[in-house]
Order: sequence, then C-alpha cells, then structure tokens
Amino acid sequence: MSKLRVVIVLLFAVALFSWFWFDLGRYLNLAYVQSQLDGIRAFAADNFLLAAGAYFLAYVLITALSIPGAAVITLLGGAVFGLFWGILLVSFASSIGATLAFLAARLVLRDWVQQRFGPYLKTVNEGMRRDGAFYLFTLRMVPLFPFFLINLVMGLTPIRVLTYYLVSQVGMLLGTAVYVNAGRELGQLESMGGLLSPTLIVSFALVAILPWLARGITSLIKQRKVYKGFSKPKQFDTNVVVIGAGSGGLVASLIVAGAKAKVTLIEKHRMGGDCLNTGCVPSKSLIRSARIAAYVSRGEEFGLRNASAEVDFPAVMERVQSVIRAIEPHDSVERFTSLGVDCVQGEAKITSPWTVEVNGQTIRTRSIIVATGARPAIPPIPGLEEVEYLHSDNVWELRERPERLLVMGAGPIGSELAQSFARLGSRVTLLDMAKHPLPREDADAGELLREQMEADGMQLLLGHEAKRFGRDGDTQYLLAESDDGSEQKVEFDKVLIAVGRKANVTGFGMEELGVELSDQGTIAVDDYLQTKYPNILACGDVAGPYQFTHMASYQAWFAALNALAGGLKKFRVK
Repeated sequence: MSKLRVVIVLLFAVALFSWFWFDLGRYLNLAYVQSQLDGIRAFAADNFLLAAGAYFLAYVLITALSIPGAAVITLLGGAVFGLFWGILLVSFASSIGATLAFLAARLVLRDWVQQRFGPYLKTVNEGMRRDGAFYLFTLRMVPLFPFFLINLVMGLTPIRVLTYYLVSQVGMLLGTAVYVNAGRELGQLESMGGLLSPTLIVSFALVAILPWLARGITSLIKQRKVYKGFSKPKQFDTNVVVIGAGSGGLVASLIVAGAKAKVTLIEKHRMGGDCLNTGCVPSKSLIRSARIAAYVSRGEEFGLRNASAEVDFPAVMERVQSVIRAIEPHDSVERFTSLGVDCVQGEAKITSPWTVEVNGQTIRTRSIIVATGARPAIPPIPGLEEVEYLHSDNVWELRERPERLLVMGAGPIGSELAQSFARLGSRVTLLDMAKHPLPREDADAGELLREQMEADGMQLLLGHEAKRFGRDGDTQYLLAESDDGSEQKVEFDKVLIAVGRKANVTGFGMEELGVELSDQGTIAVDDYLQTKYPNILACGDVAGPYQFTHMASYQAWFAALNALAGGLKKFRVK
C-alpha cells in the first residue's frame, strides 16, 4: 500500500475514533447549533471573511471525511450567511468535499474491487462510461441515498474526476438552495410560535417535494437526451402500434382497443404466433395422440386384453393441423378487426420512436409495443449444415415418421417432443450436457422423468456434449463426448434441435435506433417494460426473462397500460 493510501486510511480511522470517543456528534445536532446561533451570528457580523472561510473549510472537511451532520451545517449556513452567501459557500464546499471523498475511495479501494469483482462489474462499468454523468446527476437530484455512500460507490467506478465534480456541483444546487433557505428561516425564529410562519412552512414543503420535483426534472433531461436527433410528429395516425401477433401482441392489442384507443397490429407471418402455430397448440395435440397410443400399449394394466393400435403417423400430424385450424378463428384477423384492432399483414420497420413503416406506408404513432417473440436457437456445431435437421418450427411439416430420431436438448420442448415421438414408434435418443432431463427444475423431478423416458424405450445420453455432425454415405451421425472423455457415435434419420429459443430482436429497426439488449439477448426493458425510449415497450419472449405464453400475456397487460398512459402514470410489472 502506498504512503498516500496509508495516510488516507489513518485520517479516516482518526476521524471515526474521535467521533465516538469525544462524542463530536453533540456539536452537529440542531439543538446545539440553535443554542450557539446568536454567538456565531455576532462573530460572523464582525469577521465575515474569517467566519466564511472557517465555515467553508469545516464543511469541506466534514464532507470529505463522510462525517454525519451535513444537513445541520447546511441549515446553519443559511441562518448565518443568508440565502445568497449560504448557497455559494455550501454549493462549492459540498462539491469539493464530495470530490475529495470520491478520490479517497478511488485511491484506496477501486483497484482492489475491480480486480476481485471485475467480471461481475463489467456491465456496471460499461454503463458508467456511457451514462455515468446522468446516473450521478439523478442521484444528486433525488436525495434518497446518503451522499457519503454515493461518494464511496462512485469512486469505485470509471467516471472521470472532473465530470464527477461538475455534475455534483450542478446536481446538488437545487437541494442546497432548498436547505439553505430553510436554514435562513430557522435562523429567524424568536419563539416556538415562529414555527408556523408561512415562509418557513413553504421551505419545509420544498424539502418534502424535492424528490418528486427532481424526478420530474431528471426524467425530462433523460427524454431530451434519448430523443435527440428525432422529430416528433405534430399529429398521429394511431395511439399504439403493436408489432407481432403472438400471445403478447394479441393481448396488448385487445387491451388498447378495449380502452377505445386506436391500435394497429402488424404481423408478417401468421396470426397467433408460436403458441398457436408451432408451440403450445400443436405440441399438446401431439402429446395427446402419443398418450393415447401409450395407454393402448398398456391395455392389460386396465383390464383390456389384446388391445392394440397401429400408429398412422400422417394422420396424427394431420390431426395436429386440424386442431390448429379449429382454434385459428379466435386469433384471426377477422375477429380482431371486429374488436376494433386495425390488423396489417406485412413486415414492420421502426424508423423513429414515433414512426413505423409497413408495406410502403408510414404510420405515426404515440407508442410502440414490440412483441416479436423468439425462434429456435441453432447452435454452431460443425457439420450441422450437412445433415437434415428439424426444430420446433418445422417439425410439424413431417408426414413420415423417422425411424431413428436424435433429439438435442432435454429442456421442456426437447423432452415433450422426444417422449411423444418415442410413444408413436420412433427410436429416440435424447442428448444433453445436463445430468438429468429438465435441468432447470428440481433434480428429483428430472430423475422421475428420466425413469419414465427409459420405460418408454428412449436412449438417454445425459452428460454428453455434441462435437460434430457428419455423413457416411446415406447414414447421418453425431459424434458426442461424455463427461469422462469417451466418444460415442449416434446414427439417426432425423435430428431435432431443441436447445432453447433466441429472441427476435433484429430486422425491424431496433438496432438502428440503438435499443440495448440484455445479457440474455433479449430487448433490455425496465420494470415498466420500457426500452431506452420510454414510448417504445416490449413484452413476451422478446423481452424475457421467461419465455412462456402466460408470461407474455401477463406482460402485455402492463405494456398496453404504460403505452396508453404516455408517461403520465406508469405501472410496474410485479
């Protein structure tokens, strides 16, 4: 540790020891300051420069050493020096003291913190480099956190020293003015009855509403910054444009239409999204047929002798499509149009925070809800392009049952499809790097499923990593490596990739607007489902964190309300 670091640590140690040993806190409470007020005022009247200099240095020292009592000292500045000089002295002293505390934290702790927790702080560091000044300004304007804690934490980040000082100087100015003004009125008290003076009441009211006022100011500053370079239309064609007609988009559209607001729903493919066309509905229909086949094979358990059935695989898959067709009218353009939704078939392109292009037409809208869903994630495994692979979107096109089916991924999608095909007569091999199926669930639940899958005749290669696909004539195969390093060759007729889903975040203008993504690859949203542009919201699989139909519908409710409220009121997703 350098000599300067040792000196700083000793200074803080001495200050802490003295604070408790000599009970210095008694000198920094309101009652003591009021008792000495007349003497301090008299001294300042006769020795203004000396009093102001001593006050300034004391304030810097108290702030730099993070000693409690800054609020009382600020009130004292107003009482002794008046509004103008009080604001001037406190504003500069507090900013200088805060910067010294910031520098002390940076010199003593930052290197150690960054070395030890650097990987975990990567996102924080990047955010501070990009928007550190705004974050600091917000904290300074909204005094919900102790200032000494802000000084300490900010010292551990990459924010520049000059930026820290200037933002602190400006950000604390409003709060300084309110407290100094309150102190000026407190200093005029001659009796307890003076507590009810209108001016004093206004001062305390300003202190009470400061966080709300500051929140409004910072919100306006943030909006001006984020919308810089865009021209807001003077008139709008619709209240809300919803992009994507899956579970999230359909629910959001209905809520907006139900509020008698104008809403335009844009879908480039099929109404109903994944749930209707490639997810919930077809998979549960397939599971139903597979379960019936399994029950027939166990007929004797139920007292049914000689029970048998032949699986007509094309008929099974056609039944899946018939179930989809039976439900389609509920998600159709006709139904949603009748409910007040303007449905547009085409590919949307967000060109500004208030405009969306589709089919050569520009739609001006107050808010945009992105509900573009997700698609199957295809891993970059060598040789995959050489084999015929399926995923959860195109598996429903099968009309010939694969005799040997390899399923990669033992999550919910892979597990349910693997078991269904096994019960319908395919020889299924299920491969996953995890030790048991459904690795995100409790281990005992995964173990129970493993036992049932083996009873259904499936081969489970758990704890195996896919290394390379290949072909040997007409034979397709995968080379997989187990945890113990042994290699296994798996031959198959079809391989189903079910290793997860990837959010649809590109191709419709979000990247051109600079909308940020989360670590999971979804659109980054706050607790109100707002992106960096408050009037552009996202819900469902594209926003995460849970890719479930019911979660998309749940989020859609809040996205629609926040889109309609236009910032006047915000509803937090609980």
